[in-house]
Amino acid sequence: MSHAHEMVCRCEEVTREEILEAIAAGDASLDAIKKRTRAGMGFCQGRTCRRLTAQILSAVCDIPLAEALQGSVRVPVGPLSLGLIADTEDGLEEPDHAAD
Repeated sequence: MSHAHEMVCRCEEVTREEILEAIAAGDASLDAIKKRTRAGMGFCQGRTCRRLTAQILSAVCDIPLAEALQGSVRVPVGPLSLGLIADTEDGLEEPDHAAD
């Protein structure tokens, strides 16, 4: 398998080649690459592909990795379990099923 067809974002099935095409088209930030390719928008929210995409961006654009890693991250930063969201011991009210 060539490096061009190497999968960078498994969730959205984005290849290294697609990342390189986005950079060649002028997308020089993680956010711009994400908008064009959807890399980082899948189930894991970029926990794996964000760094890989930044490494490619850093190498191609000759910028420091720390600079390439800059981008917007939306909360929640990590995935939340449904059990945590539905936890009623944190002051959340029980749903009123009396109207059912």
